[in-house]
Amino acid sequence: MAVGANSMLFIICFSIFIASSLSQQLTTSYYQRTCPRFDQIMQDTTTNKQINSPTTAAAALRLFFHDCLVEGCDGSVLISSTHFNKAERDADINLSLPGDGFDVVVRAKTALELACPGVVSCADILAIATRNLVTMMGGPFYNVKLGRRDGLVSRASRVEGNLPRPTMSMNQLINIFTSRGFSVQEMVALSGAHTIGLSHCTEFSSEIYNYSRTSEFDPSFNRRYAEGLRSACTDYRKNPSLSVFNDVMTPRNFDNAYYQNLPRGLGVLKSDRALVMDPRTKPYVELYAKDQKVFFDAFGRAMEKLSLYGVKSGRRGEIRRRCDSFN
Repeated sequence: MAVGANSMLFIICFSIFIASSLSQQLTTSYYQRTCPRFDQIMQDTTTNKQINSPTTAAAALRLFFHDCLVEGCDGSVLISSTHFNKAERDADINLSLPGDGFDVVVRAKTALELACPGVVSCADILAIATRNLVTMMGGPFYNVKLGRRDGLVSRASRVEGNLPRPTMSMNQLINIFTSRGFSVQEMVALSGAHTIGLSHCTEFSSEIYNYSRTSEFDPSFNRRYAEGLRSACTDYRKNPSLSVFNDVMTPRNFDNAYYQNLPRGLGVLKSDRALVMDPRTKPYVELYAKDQKVFFDAFGRAMEKLSLYGVKSGRRGEIRRRCDSFN
């Protein structure tokens, strides 16, 4: 057992060293010479897409999380399945990923291939698109280092257990993040992404209909809120795509209202409401609810850290010609 433990410790330390070395190769000015119009093209693409489709910001942010937490931030979630491989995007939990997130990446890649073919990775496009869109919604600006290469592996079989689900226990949720080097506080800060976006009624229907013998809904819900959700989700069986805003108070603003909602029973998902009930996470919910600047600073730092997780370089990656298929 001692040998196994030491071996595991060595592997973890070696992985952290490799990740640190790779992240040092990335810079915010990576495309300054090879693709001088990179920043302008990305800004124009994300702005136009968000204006024409206001759900794009939340879609890209969710897509970014689902990409990074599985194989690292390498664009593996963008790959389409083939007859020989069921890709990440077709894993059960990813089937609900909104199309706007994929579309903004495709649009940016098309424009960049015209300006500087074969230079910009899809992984970098997704990372920058996410940051730009968060900022457009009123969220914090944070630096994104560039130079990622696109991953060479995308398998649906690797997804399960690596992404948070609303039904997971707090121990399971915390483990997903701590096993990747993130603290509990960073996990709570990243959960603030739910200040924008939607959740499907199917994700919480069991908590608002026939919850128990004594209650129609989970008592951790605010009563009036639960009644509103029941009304909004009435036809969820006929229409599985039926959704509600994660933040009922300021759904179109990236702010700290998400945290202010939780103590009032206004969290849509069980995993959201659990944050204010667990002693490990509750203090950070209260901190971010009280001070938006503190939340923004924490979210920005956590996103910078997340964007460097599992980055690829050299032969471990490529610059894809199309974001949905390997070269």
